[in-house]
Amino acid sequence: MKKTILAMSVVCLAACDTTVSRKELSAVDYGPRPLHWQNTIREHLKIRLTDPKEAIVEFRAGPQVLYQRSTPVREQQWGWAVCVWVNDKNRAGNYDGFYPMSVLIRDEKITAVNGGPDDANIIGARYAREHCEQLGAPFQQR
Repeated sequence: MKKTILAMSVVCLAACDTTVSRKELSAVDYGPRPLHWQNTIREHLKIRLTDPKEAIVEFRAGPQVLYQRSTPVREQQWGWAVCVWVNDKNRAGNYDGFYPMSVLIRDEKITAVNGGPDDANIIGARYAREHCEQLGAPFQQR
């Protein structure tokens, strides 16, 4: 039984390989570099954060083109990516600590968000960390 579980875990992890080839990178249209990306992201967060006026939102890297191939747990994602670190207050009024987000934008619209307030699963957080690292802003808890 343990061997079966271990084998299934290895298969699942292998299926989540996020290495991207040059061919995959060049096969999609990223569109023009976004101009108003900070405002677009702030507007997106405004209705999702517990305390948007007091939240600390740091734009750490981007926008840069990024391609995330399709995996069994996420659809293919591509666009101009931005690494954002967010520290929002909880309902008690205390800061919870920074968490990373990766936001992909095409044609001035957000097409994907990983690790944000709406993405409460571990896969989104993993992708956000990976994307931030690829963009040159590896996440380190403060």
